[in-house]
Amino acid sequence: MKETLRVFIVGMIMGAAEVVPGVSGGTIAFVTGIYERLVSAIQRFNPMLVRDLVRDGFLTTWKNVDGNFLLSLFAGMVISILSLASGVSYLLDQYPIFIWSFFFGLVIASVVLVKKQISRLGWDIGLIVLIGALFGLMVSNLVPIELEPAPVYLFLGGAVAVCAWILPGLSGSFILLMLGLYRFVLEAIKDLDLMVLLVLGLGCGIGIVSFAGLLKRLLQFYHDEVLALLTGFMLGSLVKLWPWQHTLSYQLKPDGSQIPLLQDPVSPFAYTGITGHSPELAIALIGLLMGCIGVLGLDLLARMESKDTSKSDNH
Repeated sequence: MKETLRVFIVGMIMGAAEVVPGVSGGTIAFVTGIYERLVSAIQRFNPMLVRDLVRDGFLTTWKNVDGNFLLSLFAGMVISILSLASGVSYLLDQYPIFIWSFFFGLVIASVVLVKKQISRLGWDIGLIVLIGALFGLMVSNLVPIELEPAPVYLFLGGAVAVCAWILPGLSGSFILLMLGLYRFVLEAIKDLDLMVLLVLGLGCGIGIVSFAGLLKRLLQFYHDEVLALLTGFMLGSLVKLWPWQHTLSYQLKPDGSQIPLLQDPVSPFAYTGITGHSPELAIALIGLLMGCIGVLGLDLLARMESKDTSKSDNH
């Protein structure tokens, strides 16, 4: 029950993070120590699942796919998105520097923790980190496109966005924003447009299972290299999470509020000159520290759970 509650809480944090374009739920999964378990569980949803269900029965198959874990995690995500989305959006509108500083600190602490999971260091690992950072930086500076959300494009957009969801440093909602689908999907969710959500869901389902299978194999054979690449992704995403941004263009949400599209990171002092607003350095520092402490706390909790599990297994 304790483990189920922890996974549920992690799911809620992942859901809240995914509401914000530029923040990755995959980063939260990585920080909390459930990332490889999540990838492993998702990749089991393949065509062989029907055969296993017929041959082994529901309970055995449910256990093999780590059903309790996935149910707890996704239940937390869904409840979080439905109940906390408006709250996160409000905080982002009213206290943007604090929120972005919090996520900035979260990612910095995450990078430090992920580095500890890489068993060897060398020039090749450093090069992979650099490539990942450059790619993350490139994605963060993509110019949004506007295309007609036809079913095929919606399906492909869901498949691509869900791959970003499972990659630390890349945000699924940000990818939807870049593809010109973010507002359309928000409207579909608000209006409960089942046809649109079904097409999007199919793309997400097929995309995440296929990509999770590939990621599982890569982690199995190239563990350190994959972690180095994911570390680079997170470092590259820091540009998008920088608290002081000069917004060049916006996109309107269904409720009339604005979503920043193109932004340039600036220094706190340049931010004051451009916007006329205070850089709120003290608040930014508090947010940064809270993000770092939150990540370290989640990591400590995960390690304590791991020790308790090991003791139980020994007894």
